[in-house]
Amino acid sequence: MNLRIDLSWLLMVAEHKTPGDPQVVDWGALVAAVARHEAEIFGSAVYSDPHSRAAALLQLLLHVPALEHSNALFASAVAYGYLVASGLKVITSAEQVRDLARLVKEGKADVRAIADELRQWSL
Repeated sequence: MNLRIDLSWLLMVAEHKTPGDPQVVDWGALVAAVARHEAEIFGSAVYSDPHSRAAALLQLLLHVPALEHSNALFASAVAYGYLVASGLKVITSAEQVRDLARLVKEGKADVRAIADELRQWSL
């Protein structure tokens, strides 16, 4: 199943999962996240499974902050929410989420590595 997100879904995640109702400071980051998760080359999905799509969202939103604050929390919530909305059961800890976000932010994990970590969180 290839779940498609849109701008309103991202805004809902930001509203419900980030403290203090941060304002959007870069709408382009949100538009890019929508486009990236559904990217296709010659009719084939670039990110073909939910873990890869969630990883692409996480990576983009960590490197291109959309909100005035809490971007790591937002990016993590988007990835987690995408997996859950795709029908997967996700079990993780705050420490695992923090560690993955740190690796991504430091540029030490590419989309494949992020997806592999997200697969470990899914049953």
